Amino acid sequence: MIFDTHVHYDDEAFNADREDILSGLSSRNIGRVVNIGVDIPTSKSALQLAEKYNFVYAAVGFHPSETKEMSEADIDWLYAHCYADPEEAMRRRSDTAAAAPDRNPKVVAIGEIGLDYHWSESEEENRNQQHWFRRQIALAKEVSLPIVVHSREAAADTMTIIREEKAADCGGIIHCYSYSAEQAKEYVSMGFFIGVGGVITFKNARRLIETVEAVPLERIVLETDCPYLAPEPYRGKRNDSSLLPYVVKKVAELKGVSEEEVVAQTTINAKTVYHIS
Repeated sequence: MIFDTHVHYDDEAFNADREDILSGLSSRNIGRVVNIGVDIPTSKSALQLAEKYNFVYAAVGFHPSETKEMSEADIDWLYAHCYADPEEAMRRRSDTAAAAPDRNPKVVAIGEIGLDYHWSESEEENRNQQHWFRRQIALAKEVSLPIVVHSREAAADTMTIIREEKAADCGGIIHCYSYSAEQAKEYVSMGFFIGVGGVITFKNARRLIETVEAVPLERIVLETDCPYLAPEPYRGKRNDSSLLPYVVKKVAELKGVSEEEVVAQTTINAKTVYHIS
C-alpha cells in the first residue's frame, strides 16, 4: 500500500468530509500518512489525528512562514510533545541524571521546517527564518527525529544551514523538491530523501523530472501536500492521498520500473526515514 509522507488533513479544506476521506483511504490502497504541523495549533491537530487513526502519524514543527512570533517556549512545546507524557518529558529534560522519557510512537518527525523567501518581505525576516530553522534542526537532533524540510526560493541558504548544522545526523525529507537534480544528488549523498508529489505530472515539471531520473528510487518518497498540488488531471482542485497513483504512474515511467515496484520501494523508504517498523 502507498505511504503518503506529507499531508495536511487538519486543513479547513477537509472540514466537510475529513472523516469520510480518512476512513476510506485503505480501500484506495493508502496504507499510512503523516500529518504535518506548521505551527502549534496544526501540530496539536496532527497529534489528535494520529491518536484517532492508527494509520496516521504526526510531525510537529513551525513552517518558515509561521516563525515571525516564534519563541523558545515554542521549542519547549515541540520537545515535550515528542514524548508520551509531555510534562514528565520537560521535568526529565532539566535533570541530566534522569532516564530518557518514553517516546510518543506516533510522532515521527520535526516539520515542516525550513526557509521560504517567496513571501518574505525583508532580510530581517529571512534571518529570523534561518534562526528558527537552525533551532528546529537542533531540536530534531536532541529528540533523535528526522526533519521535513520546506525550501522555496532559498536553495543556497537551505543547503548551507543543513551542512553547518550537520542535519545529516538526523536525516529527513526535502519536501516538495523544486531545485536542480545536481543539488538533489547532494542531499541524497548526505542521506536525505526527496519528496515527490503531484508536481511531477505537470507539463512544466522539467527540473523535478530530471531529479527523479537522476536519484535512486531508494531515495524517493511519495507525498501529496494535500489539500495542495493535486496531480494532473486534477490540477487546481483539492488534493488528497487517493490521487497518489497518478504520481506513482509517472515515477514508474521515468524510472522504467513497474508501478508495484514504485509503491513497494517508496513505502520502505518512508518507513526507513520515519523509523516506523
